[in-house]
Amino acid sequence: MDSTLLWPGDGVLVIGIAAVMPRAEARQRIRAAVRAAAARWQKMDIEAISVESTPGAPSRLLLAGRTAGLSFSHDEGLSLAAVHLHGPVGIDVMRVQDIADWANLARDYLGPQVAQELAACPATLRPAALARAWTAREAALKYSGQELAEWQGATPSCRLQALPVPAPYVASLAC
Repeated sequence: MDSTLLWPGDGVLVIGIAAVMPRAEARQRIRAAVRAAAARWQKMDIEAISVESTPGAPSRLLLAGRTAGLSFSHDEGLSLAAVHLHGPVGIDVMRVQDIADWANLARDYLGPQVAQELAACPATLRPAALARAWTAREAALKYSGQELAEWQGATPSCRLQALPVPAPYVASLAC
C-alpha cells in the first residue's frame, strides 16, 4: 500500500509505504515513491528528479537543479520519507514495543527530563510514550544533520509534529 500525505502550506510532503519486505527493497521502493510523488506534487518530469544519498550526510532531493531537504525512516513493515522544499527535514518511525531496559535507554539517549516523565508514566502507556519521545529525538537529530549519540544536554531547535500512522507505529516529523 502506498500513500502520500501533503501539508501544502508548509512545503512538506510525507510519503509512506506499508509493506513487509527486505530492508534493501524497502529503501529502493521508498526512493522511487519519493521521486514519483515529488513529480506529481511539483508538476515536473520524473526524470528531472533524483535522490542523492551519501553515507554520513543527510539525503537530498534534486528537483531540476534545486535542492530540497529529504529524510527517510524504516521499521519492519513501514517506510516513511519527508521532503521539505524550503530547508532541512527529519522523519522517524518506530514500532511501539515493550523495552525491558527502557529506563537506561531513556536516561542515556533522551535525557533526564524525558526519563523522569517516562518513569512517572503508567506502565501500560510507557511503550507508546517512549516510542513518541524516541521518534521526536531521532527526527530532530536528522533535521539538524546529527547522528544519534548519547544525551549531551541539548535538543536541536525545530518544530516537531506527530504523524498519523497506523498502529502499532508512531512517527515524528521535524522541520
